Amino acid sequence: MFERKHEKVVSSAVFIKRMFRHIGLAIPLICGALAIGVAGYHWIAGLSWIDSFLNASMILGGMGPVNPLTTDSAKFFASCYALFSGIVFIGVMGIILMPVLHRVIHKFHVVD
Repeated sequence: MFERKHEKVVSSAVFIKRMFRHIGLAIPLICGALAIGVAGYHWIAGLSWIDSFLNASMILGGMGPVNPLTTDSAKFFASCYALFSGIVFIGVMGIILMPVLHRVIHKFHVVD
């Protein structure tokens, strides 16, 4: 997928295509995680669809919940979803930053 250390650094055009491909890999993960959160907040916490979307978006973005949760099952779901969202965030950032970090490190190893 990436060039080896004895190969030249790829052009900017190839690098930008690689970035878009990695962002394209990250978007379905974000949408899937958001769908899990929206469904959970709607069916478990009993929030409306728009409030469920708001809460799931805020948790997934690292901001925190908006609506108070009243039942124990809703609180348990919110706790699990917050942990899941943190892992998704770390994974998505790894996917998106992988080409950038590879390019930076590759420049140190290229033999002129």
